[in-house]
Order: sequence, then C-alpha cells, then structure tokens
Amino acid sequence: MTEWIAVITITLLAVISPGPDFAMVTRNSLMLSRRAGVFTALGIGLGVLVHVSYTLVGVGLLIQQSLWLFNAIKLAGAAYLIYLGVKMLLAKPGAVATAAAASMSDAMALRTGLLTNALNPKTTIFIVSLFMQVVRPDTSLATQIGYGAFISLAHMAWFALVAMCFSAGALREWLLGVRHWVDRAFGGLLVGFGVLLVGQNGEH
Repeated sequence: MTEWIAVITITLLAVISPGPDFAMVTRNSLMLSRRAGVFTALGIGLGVLVHVSYTLVGVGLLIQQSLWLFNAIKLAGAAYLIYLGVKMLLAKPGAVATAAAASMSDAMALRTGLLTNALNPKTTIFIVSLFMQVVRPDTSLATQIGYGAFISLAHMAWFALVAMCFSAGALREWLLGVRHWVDRAFGGLLVGFGVLLVGQNGEH
C-alpha cells in the first residue's frame, strides 16, 4: 500500500508540471480542436507506456548507466521538439493555418503526442527513477505493470482535461483571432525546450 501511495503522489506531482507535453496539448486544443487535443493526450499516455515497457525489461537501468545512450535520447528528443517548434514559427497566418487545422487527423494527433512524450528524456528520468526508488525487488511483475498502467492513465486523464479546458469558451474564441501569434508563442516554447535539452547534453 505504501508503494501505491508513493507512485500515485509522485505521478500526480510530475504529470501536472509544465513541459513539452503540456505545450503540445494546449497548442493543439487551442489552435486545432478539442478532438486533436484529446488524441494528443492519448498519444502522450502511449508514450509513457514506451518508457514503462523498457524500464520493466531492464533497458531503463542501461540508459541510467550509459551516458552516451542517454545523451543520444536527449539529442533525438531535442531535435524533434525543435523541428515541431520551427514548423510553428514558420507557419503563415490565415488560410495556411486553417488548412493545417483541417489536415490534423486523429492518427497524426496521436502520433504527435506519442513522439513528444516518448522522446522526452525527462520522462525517461521520471519513470526509471520512480521504479528504481519506489519499487522493491520483491514487488510482483503484475503490480509493476499496474503501476505503469496507472502512470499512463494519469497522463491521459490530465492532458485530456487540459484539452477540454483549453478548447472551450470565450478564451479560445479570442485566441483563435490571434492564432498566428499563439502558434509563434508555442513554437518558441518548443524550440526553447529543445535548446535546453541540447544545453544539458553531457549531464547525467
């Protein structure tokens, strides 16, 4: 029971902290649609399962002990965030933005959320550290899978709630009127997150 309390508490504190996942869900909900935001949230939850899966099979320990592998993940994640951010920064207002909204399929939104989370080294640190520090050697595999499922569902639920909040009401209507600048702002945030990851390269 103590393990579960620790997992729930740490997960809830981690999931609500701002980062690339929050920026991506917020942007897709505001600029595209509630549906796009929710599917992005589902993708983030699936990304969490990627981290949980390799942690359960022991690869997480390898990542924790191998500086070059960890840095490779950092650089891949940074490159993806910078790529997404630059696309937003270069997007043109008006018809192009409308076309971009229409072209975001459920599968694309899901993939965006999945890659944003799966390539985020901070999630790697969170999942591996949680399992290393909280889970005991005698904890059953079924229980560990249960922890992983909870962490994934918590991410899905939180970011789906974020999507619902940012896709409703007068705030969204006003922000859609300045869609171009909002896209610029979120693009700058993602590029900033990517640059920070590059700047942290070599730290472990």
